Amino acid sequence: QVQLVESGGGLVQPGGSLRLSCAASGFTLNYYAIGWFRQAPGKEREGVSCISSSAHTTYYEDSVKGRFTISRDNAKNTVYLQMNGLKPEDTAVYYCAAEGPRVRGCSGSASFKYDYWGQGTQVTVSS
Repeated sequence: QVQLVESGGGLVQPGGSLRLSCAASGFTLNYYAIGWFRQAPGKEREGVSCISSSAHTTYYEDSVKGRFTISRDNAKNTVYLQMNGLKPEDTAVYYCAAEGPRVRGCSGSASFKYDYWGQGTQVTVSS
């Protein structure tokens, strides 16, 4: 059974950090581009970041550039999203999604291109 599972969310104060993980089961993540998306209450889902299967291509939405870093450890079948300098406006449910297999690059915020989705992890930034 193909499954993506996010973890690492929680409550953090403004300026704090969290590292989200996206672990895959039932398939090999190595051949897939992975995207991170988020959805805040009352807002549409938006693309945050993505990484190609080779890790040579990455994408960041403008509001997270310089604060978030996406990476992958194919040996662990896991992709990470390191989030630093968190702001209240980063509060949302964060989802990871897989696109592939064997696609070139990654598709950024084009959510329709992603084939598998996790259930999400809540990130709350508040004092």
